[in-house]
Amino acid sequence: MSDIPSGGQAPVEHPKSAPDDRAENGPLDETEANAVRPYVDLGGLKILPRPELRVRLEVDEASKKVHAVALDFQDSSLQVMPFAAPRNSGLWHEIRQQLSAQIAQQGGTTTPQTGVFGPELRAEIPAGAGAPGPRVVRFIGVDGPRWFLRGAITGRAAVDPAAGALIEDLFRSIVVVRGATPMPPRDLIPLHVPPSAQAAAPTQSV
Repeated sequence: MSDIPSGGQAPVEHPKSAPDDRAENGPLDETEANAVRPYVDLGGLKILPRPELRVRLEVDEASKKVHAVALDFQDSSLQVMPFAAPRNSGLWHEIRQQLSAQIAQQGGTTTPQTGVFGPELRAEIPAGAGAPGPRVVRFIGVDGPRWFLRGAITGRAAVDPAAGALIEDLFRSIVVVRGATPMPPRDLIPLHVPPSAQAAAPTQSV
């Protein structure tokens, strides 16, 4: 993957988008996390267990690789994906634009808004025949050191502020493990089934 667009111009660099207290309150980089906490190790992500939390690994059918982690909690779901990012610039600005364009192609709408993590998108996506109405999704994102973490909130937390605060706290508790391997920006940081569940199917909860 080249960092230079086909037109020959250098890409526009955007500042990182993250709450001021990210390094203290999350989402955390591996170097900032408490090493003795009992995280579930998913490779590029570490998840802090809590009562009623169900962790699901989403697998790409073609590659058979884990491409996202879904966290189901109290009638809400948070899908998270970690990406490699530049050291000094952020990805969230461009990714929000791309999400808006993709959702518009699906016949949906997006509304920019500001939340506890900074800029986010509220999307209404057609849910298909027989559904009572459009599916509401809140897209949140945080630029960390050499990584970007995207979250998609659905269910009650997408429309109820009290439920949303619980999922925001869940997002903050995530640890991103970028690793030292060189990776192009926007590449998905590898995820895997935790060692304790290697014998189980990766689509099951862990």
